[in-house]
Amino acid sequence: MFRSRQPREAAATRQSTAGSACCRARLHCEGGTPHTRRAQPTTAEQQPTSRTKSQSQGTFENSRMQMMSALACFTLGLVLVFGKGSALHLQESRTAHQATDFGVKVFKHVVQASKDRNVVFSPYGVSSVLAMLQLTTAGETQQQIQEAMGFKINEKDTAPALRQLSKELMRSQDKNEISTADAIFVQRDLKLVQGFMPHFFKHFRTTVKQVNFSEVERARFIINDWVEKHTKGMISDLLAEGAVNELTRLVLVNALYFNGQWKTPFSEARTHHRLFHKSDGSTVSVPMMAQTNKFSYAEFSTPDGHYYDILELPYHGETLSMFIAAPYDKEVPLSALTNILDAELIHQWKGNMTKLPRLLILPKFSLETEVDLQGPLKNLGMTDMFSPIKADFTRLSDQEQLSVAQALQKVKIEVNESGTVASSSTAVLVSARMAPQEVIMDRPFLFVVRHNPTETILFMGQLMEP
Repeated sequence: MFRSRQPREAAATRQSTAGSACCRARLHCEGGTPHTRRAQPTTAEQQPTSRTKSQSQGTFENSRMQMMSALACFTLGLVLVFGKGSALHLQESRTAHQATDFGVKVFKHVVQASKDRNVVFSPYGVSSVLAMLQLTTAGETQQQIQEAMGFKINEKDTAPALRQLSKELMRSQDKNEISTADAIFVQRDLKLVQGFMPHFFKHFRTTVKQVNFSEVERARFIINDWVEKHTKGMISDLLAEGAVNELTRLVLVNALYFNGQWKTPFSEARTHHRLFHKSDGSTVSVPMMAQTNKFSYAEFSTPDGHYYDILELPYHGETLSMFIAAPYDKEVPLSALTNILDAELIHQWKGNMTKLPRLLILPKFSLETEVDLQGPLKNLGMTDMFSPIKADFTRLSDQEQLSVAQALQKVKIEVNESGTVASSSTAVLVSARMAPQEVIMDRPFLFVVRHNPTETILFMGQLMEP
């Protein structure tokens, strides 16, 4: 949201328990490579020493995943995290990949700040928000955002590429469902730069909605109602009480909903309590699901020589997948993997997998986290937009000095027996050692929900304790 020259409170957001996401931001007015385990890494770079290639037949069915992203004081949102896809042209594919990579970079900074806490995050949501924000900024503020994201929203074919990605995501997904929508809510009497409304519509195909933020509760209700409708009722209270006030000038919102069913469900009869090994060495008994099937599987090593498992769980139709990754040795921290993560590495995972019979043991889990994005965004060089003195939002309005008051993302994900509600060439080394017959995720692990045709990462996170 955009607010005026007075202190403003952080806007919290609440969400429900399925697969939804919302991003918002507030502005205010202020005066390695694949390796099979134990194989020797070939270079200091991560080399996927996967044993194999291919896809997997996962085993899981219905499930829900819900997530909510919020940028406060001026909620921003837009559809922008996507990766390369055959349906996109070269330029569009490049933009999609850059947006996806940006979202993953933000995730890395979020995880570093979170340390050993559970995290669930939407790279797609944060990219959507920042892409929309680009259009309202000018000068150094805009340049910092563009450099961090790797593309300029005003360049030819960039906005069409993002719109095409959104269409690809929302195509019929068999038993899975994805929907995404963007909106911009502006203070009714804020004088906008001439031509901003048609310019915004040209890029994002959504109209500017005018509200009166002096009627605080009424404005909050209008925005929350819009979000609830576009997340199938999963997110009913994106803007908590106090999130907006009479100083709010603009709220940009992205709503993302995902409901996915496993291609093959886990049998509830095989779910039993097992010990989960936490990063501090202690253990906790949690319900763990079990499934024997042919999974797409690979082993990679980090630049430091730590081996880790990657296994793909496809959703119905295999357009969407959840990738699970964890260091092989319990003594190796999950940070050894998250510190090297980027969109290209995830691309390599998929390209170096082989279908192998495995017994997968995976904990049921439900996570909900709220992340303050201000630190991660500043670490990526986007500092001016938070400064009441340096922020330049004159492409939106030159009537008042605007700046971002707060940037938040709130996400919820639930994974159970039925499902979830919410390329470059690299040397591949194949080891002669047999891969383990069991893949037991009884230690901290990374999860990634990806739209495979476009390589868009919808959600990702780290589970430190179920």
